[in-house]
Amino acid sequence: LTENFPVLDGLLHNAGLLGPLCPIEHYPDADWEKLAKVNLNANFFLTKAAMPSLQRSDDGRLVFTASSVGRKGRAYWGAYAVTKFAVEGLMQTMADELGSTSKIRVNSLNPGATRTAMRQTAYPAEDPNTLPEPEALMAVYLYLMGPDSTSIHGQAIDAQTFSDNSFPPA
Repeated sequence: LTENFPVLDGLLHNAGLLGPLCPIEHYPDADWEKLAKVNLNANFFLTKAAMPSLQRSDDGRLVFTASSVGRKGRAYWGAYAVTKFAVEGLMQTMADELGSTSKIRVNSLNPGATRTAMRQTAYPAEDPNTLPEPEALMAVYLYLMGPDSTSIHGQAIDAQTFSDNSFPPA
């Protein structure tokens, strides 16, 4: 990674799998392992590989895509909820570690209810036309990845209620 990208200004983690919605005691082992690999381990290993390039940036950014079920547990959400809790923990730990030793800002962003295939699978009776398109959230992602958000670090942000007025100017 560092050979192709010696300096990296930002890394946005957005891959995720939903997996089965069922009680933990009945959760299939193979699905648990698959979700752990995609939803958590990929974030860790890619971040670790990118750190030398991010450290060379004058304004590095790490943004982890979060979920409300990773902030407050919900029955039957199994490995999805657990891995999203772990991603929040990864963000908080990295933010604390890098806060005084680096120029890298670390945050998580919960997109909220959004018109996606994953949402339709989780809520099949919900009318998708009542939900915002994913493109409607891009402004928040771009803001966090850009230079105007230098004062935002270590925050768990909800995209659909976010206002940059919530944070002090840089």
